[in-house]
Order: sequence, then structure tokens, then C-alpha cells
Amino acid sequence: MAPEELTAAIRRPFVPFRLNLTEGSTYDVNHPEFCIVGRRSVIVGLAPLGDEEHLFDHSVTMDLFHIVKLEPLDAPTPPKSNGSQK
Repeated sequence: MAPEELTAAIRRPFVPFRLNLTEGSTYDVNHPEFCIVGRRSVIVGLAPLGDEEHLFDHSVTMDLFHIVKLEPLDAPTPPKSNGSQK
């Protein structure tokens, strides 16, 4: 993947996305500041489960060459209303 493609994905308005790599692993980017793009690699910050919007506690560096697909993550589904108003 070209660095410009990944940089475009982290611009505002930001939509969380998943990076799919050649060996089959995936990494979710839930916040634009958790993704640092370089010329040939990217650093993705990984947060503890349930704390994806605050601070990451470790990171992974990957070669841009190995990113084969970038897909938007589904937006959370709002809770269904049962139709009753209080």
C-alpha cells in the first residue's frame, strides 16, 4: 500500500478501519492517533480490549508492502427502541 493511501484513511472525518496483511493477520485502527505512517512502514498502537479510544499500551510496526486491504469497521449499531416513551 502506498503511504498516501493510508494517510488519507486517517484524515478527518476519521472512520475506524482494519488493516489486512499478506500473512492473514489483521489490525484495527480505532483512533487516528494510533496510526503513524512512514515512507515504507506504519506503526499501529494497540489498546487493551475495551479501551480503544484512550491510550495504547503496545504497538506493532509493519511494512506497507504487506498491507493488502484496508476496510472500514462497521459503526456501532444503536440500541433498538421498543417503541415506548417515558
